[in-house]
Amino acid sequence: MNHKSGAILVLSGPSGAGKSSLLKEVIGDIGACYFSVSTTTRQIRAGEEDGIHYHFVDVEEFKKDIEQDFFLEYAVVHGNYYGTSLRPVKEALKDGKLVIFDIDVQGNATILNRLGDITTSVFISPPTLSELKKRLEARQTDSQEVIDRRIEMAKREMQRVSEYDFLIVNDNLQEAAEVLRVIAKAARVKIPANEINDFVHGWEDIH
Repeated sequence: MNHKSGAILVLSGPSGAGKSSLLKEVIGDIGACYFSVSTTTRQIRAGEEDGIHYHFVDVEEFKKDIEQDFFLEYAVVHGNYYGTSLRPVKEALKDGKLVIFDIDVQGNATILNRLGDITTSVFISPPTLSELKKRLEARQTDSQEVIDRRIEMAKREMQRVSEYDFLIVNDNLQEAAEVLRVIAKAARVKIPANEINDFVHGWEDIH
């Protein structure tokens, strides 16, 4: 028995953990994927493109989509709304793709609650808090106040690592990428409980 419908891979971790860099390393090696592009109300940054990095909307539009139940999950992070639109996720799963999410711990909890049977979750962390601080400062994209907020958020997120299937410590990019490749391939063949039950029921049926 081989599982042929789509699957979900959740990537979480502090800003600065290297999630995007890891994903770039493995994306060509793990088969047909759909990277879920979140919708956000935060301001677009230099170098970002609407529809590629995020779908950028205003607060009014975001709240309207909440009312119409268009989000799989949403949360307020650093004063901005972030959410995951349901429609493209459903289409990608139907096409048998691996749907990849880059979301926070709140979003992971919601997805596990709604789609846990087909979800594999990975928490990506830098080796230490000091290293995280160094990486955030080296990016030179945020004010010191924002960096301090991200560090406090990272401390809270680390308290919930046990909610994930896997932890990858991103100390060496190539080594961490190899671990993520293995996990992504395993995620594709994770079998939902109902399919396992059907298989066992059929397997025991002696003619």
